[in-house]
Amino acid sequence: MQLQTLYAAAGALLVALAGIVVYHAYVVRPALARLRHLLELHDSLLSGGTGAAGRLEELGRIGERVAELEALASTDLSRAGFVRYDAFDGSSAGLSYALALLNRQGDGVVITSIYSRDDSRTFGKPVAGFKPTVNASAEELEAIERARSAES
Repeated sequence: MQLQTLYAAAGALLVALAGIVVYHAYVVRPALARLRHLLELHDSLLSGGTGAAGRLEELGRIGERVAELEALASTDLSRAGFVRYDAFDGSSAGLSYALALLNRQGDGVVITSIYSRDDSRTFGKPVAGFKPTVNASAEELEAIERARSAES
């Protein structure tokens, strides 16, 4: 009788294993294939077809480009200040001017043009740290201050 019980248990085990194999073949395997397909589609949609590795590489390139743009922005002449004035008594047209062109650190130049009835003269003076490196007129200092307070 014990041998019959052993055969019955072995048969039940074989039937259970066969059931698991059939279940895996017809249910689990197709579900896993569908899931794999959906993950590939997801990666393709999010990355333009390059997958997660492509997205990480693209992020690295974006970081490099941002660093390049920040370096460029630190040297651009993004701050400007302009003052018109009358350099001499008797002229009221306001044709003389001072123009300050500075970067974010306050380095650049202030250009001054002085107009008179007989001629016009233009001067350029270097600026470092929002301060002229040579003597400057009140109008030039005002142009530098306007550039300093300008939005960049």
